[in-house]
Amino acid sequence: MRRQPEFSRVDDRPSSERGFTLIELMVTVSVAAILAMIAVPSYNEAMLGSKLNTLANNFVASAQLARSEAIKRNAAVTLAAPSGAWKDGWEVRDGGTVLYTQGPFPNDFRLAGNVTSISFNPTGIGATCARLVLDNSKYSSQVRILTISPTGRPKSEKTSTFTCP
Repeated sequence: MRRQPEFSRVDDRPSSERGFTLIELMVTVSVAAILAMIAVPSYNEAMLGSKLNTLANNFVASAQLARSEAIKRNAAVTLAAPSGAWKDGWEVRDGGTVLYTQGPFPNDFRLAGNVTSISFNPTGIGATCARLVLDNSKYSSQVRILTISPTGRPKSEKTSTFTCP
């Protein structure tokens, strides 16, 4: 026995032929576009924050490496920007020996401060007090303040009132 197709109560078409109307489709696309317009700026801010944190953590890790190497080697170790600009990368050096090299920052990221070289004494105490500002030239909504205290402790903060004595 052959089955008759089921009909909807709204119209006389079989249920397999029913679909979305043009108005329903336009409303759905409009809602999706509005949600995308709200989400994209938030996503960009989150990505910027993530990149700034990564770059700041790289600098702090390099400063911690320089400090621990100074203690381990019982000699002064220097964290320096060979080109004179931190954004072009830096090196951790023990005299003439390069212990670690960090490459340049991606485009639009800047790192600048009051020094281009930071020294650590054999006791791990910083011979140089430093305050550097890491930001993005396109989006100035977020910055990271990188500090190295007179005791040699490196730190990264979103904002800071730290000043070198």
